[in-house]
Amino acid sequence: MASMSHAEYIKQETVTGVVPMTSKDRQYSFWDLFLSTSGFSIATWCYTQGAYVAQYLSFKQMLINIFCFNIIWVLVECIPVFFSVRYGIDLWIWLRSVLGRKGVAILATVISMANFGWYAVDSQLFASSMINLGSYFGIEVNTAIWKPVLGVLCVILGTLIALGGPEVIKWTNRFLVTALLCVGMIIVVICFTAVPVSDMLAVKPDTSLYDTAIGRFMLSAEGNVAFAFSWSTQALVMPRLAKSEKKGYWATSLAYGVVAPFFVAAGGVMAIAMFVKAGYYESDPTTMLKTLAGPGFSLLSLLLVAFANIGTQGTGSYVNCMIVKSGMPKLSYKLLVIIAMFYVSALTIWGWVMDNFGSFISMAAYIQGPIIGMTVVDYLIVKKRKISLKALYELKGHDAYEFTHGFNLVGLGCIVIAFVTCVAFIYNPLSGEIKSPLFLILTGSGYTAVCGGLLYFLASLTPLRKYMLREREDIEIV
Repeated sequence: MASMSHAEYIKQETVTGVVPMTSKDRQYSFWDLFLSTSGFSIATWCYTQGAYVAQYLSFKQMLINIFCFNIIWVLVECIPVFFSVRYGIDLWIWLRSVLGRKGVAILATVISMANFGWYAVDSQLFASSMINLGSYFGIEVNTAIWKPVLGVLCVILGTLIALGGPEVIKWTNRFLVTALLCVGMIIVVICFTAVPVSDMLAVKPDTSLYDTAIGRFMLSAEGNVAFAFSWSTQALVMPRLAKSEKKGYWATSLAYGVVAPFFVAAGGVMAIAMFVKAGYYESDPTTMLKTLAGPGFSLLSLLLVAFANIGTQGTGSYVNCMIVKSGMPKLSYKLLVIIAMFYVSALTIWGWVMDNFGSFISMAAYIQGPIIGMTVVDYLIVKKRKISLKALYELKGHDAYEFTHGFNLVGLGCIVIAFVTCVAFIYNPLSGEIKSPLFLILTGSGYTAVCGGLLYFLASLTPLRKYMLREREDIEIV
């Protein structure tokens, strides 16, 4: 194979994140980014999340809980989209100035490995729905064999999309999201016509989760805040492809803050309607649609489940491989995508993440939360929207972000303190124990974001500020 020219290399690496994306190379309009990001956020884990919240809240409380906590936190966590678009870089490149070069390499890998757990859930739900769909039409299969096979098939098809890069993702999602939004609206109509609205409003929440209404509301909120945070470390990769800061911010915020919660709410509405009609809660849209509207409508769920989950696999693989590449830029993007395919396939076959969904999303959020808090504070207050691109990309003689042997001890310390104090004193998601009234105000995930940001800000008021702002003499104002 002929070696790649310097020009071709630069063009490739602006797309895969190793060098900044220049204005002329940016290819996403508002709608391109909105549809691509929405396609990423729409998957059947939305129905799992919705069904979980629906069990413990009244109908009205469920809608308030889903939309309010998602919208508020997404609007905050997407503030760094402005720097992502302005500088043509993603979050993890900026985080070299907060965590250090080696700190980013380690945390980017750890968080991406955790993020890929979502895609194992995604593929398992795909497999379950396809098996259920087949049974409705008389096709019976050995679940023990076909569930992992179909799950891995979902991963492989998503990998093919990821290998095509942003352009393939863009055109796939233009069709995909438009169709899926229509499907989501149809699903809501089906739910409201399948059972009386008065019966859904009369459903009493399950009180086994906690013995007080506020406790149940905030435990459900913890799930929704963690759900919102799950996008954070992935959300700021694609916006650098946007043509303007405003388009980048609103396209990303609306996709994660409105479209994704809409599908969570649709899952919650279906779960409540399912309880009214069948007497139990369910999160599989194929099963719910079949029960609520008959087998014919299961074809609708085929479009919903198959295309949504495959598209999400593709976009998610691209985004998370970009995160790893931010920490280890010399690795081949295609190699990372292939490695991710085998890793997610293994998680799919294992099944642990699906079986421990609530604990998984909270523990992942406890790492992402402090990063959200520090990133917003760093961008708005500490660095005041100015950064050294030369130091970020480690040009010769520009080593401001090397810090202590590649680690920013202040940033890493904020993450550790926020994580440990939350598990020890606020809320332990593994045991489900609420340990402080502060949880009833912030939730556990919210606490980690506030704690991480506050600690980082307070550190900037001490002599540590000089350590945190080593690049001040090396800045080029953009």
